[in-house]
Amino acid sequence: MSTVSVATAREHCVTTRTLATRKRRGERITMLTAYDFAFARIFDQAGIDCLLVGDSLGNVVQGESTTLPVTLEEMIYHTRLVTRAAQRALVIADMPFGSYQASPEDGVRSAIRLLKESGAQAVKLEGGTQVAATVERITAADIPVMGHVGLTPQSIHKMGGFRVQGRSEGSRQRVLDDARAVQEAGAFSVVLEGMPADPAGEITATLEIPTIGIGAGPGCDGQVLVMHDMLGMNDWTPSFVKQYANLGAAAATAARVFADEVREQKFPAEEHCYKGKGQ
Repeated sequence: MSTVSVATAREHCVTTRTLATRKRRGERITMLTAYDFAFARIFDQAGIDCLLVGDSLGNVVQGESTTLPVTLEEMIYHTRLVTRAAQRALVIADMPFGSYQASPEDGVRSAIRLLKESGAQAVKLEGGTQVAATVERITAADIPVMGHVGLTPQSIHKMGGFRVQGRSEGSRQRVLDDARAVQEAGAFSVVLEGMPADPAGEITATLEIPTIGIGAGPGCDGQVLVMHDMLGMNDWTPSFVKQYANLGAAAATAARVFADEVREQKFPAEEHCYKGKGQ
């Protein structure tokens, strides 16, 4: 590829600067989770701006009840699959529970591993004021950081379950303080999860960095959904999710038809068979 074509390709890639520009222009940002090559390629070609390799893979890929068992090695593996497919989208990798909580130094080491071994362009970590020092250290290592405040799944035991945040005045102020803290620490964006639309809109208007909402109303600078929820691949989805397809039902139907045709000896038919020599 020539220098000119390389430069042209890069101009069409989404970067952290792209998101900042979208915020200033009032243009909405799109993000979906992805965990493998096939879906990452589909979403990338569909024009999705950001692909988040979420630790939600613990729930939707591994069948765990929480995200807590997911390891750094597993995040590196799944992120590597996604970055192989992504030609345009910004790929962001979640930092799993235990990879940054002990100290900012642990956080830096984990973030370096994620980028070096997976090819991601940025990392995401949960928390606000309590992780600001870690965000600052990681960004000082020239690694872009996306924050995540409000309902933080890695804090499920502390929160007593998946509880909506920001409903009371005190909770609303805490979420705002958390969002400000990660911005001041150098985050390029922040996910707002599980909160009423009013505080999410206030945070979005207050911050200079883009906000990406999930269950946080329409006032955020962008929106993200877990792909399995959006595509109808789970038995249950949260109330804030809009299902854009029902791939689960379609796959089940296809599997039943396949099984019936095999039992009835309709598949494979002649057109599905290789021909021998001279045929």
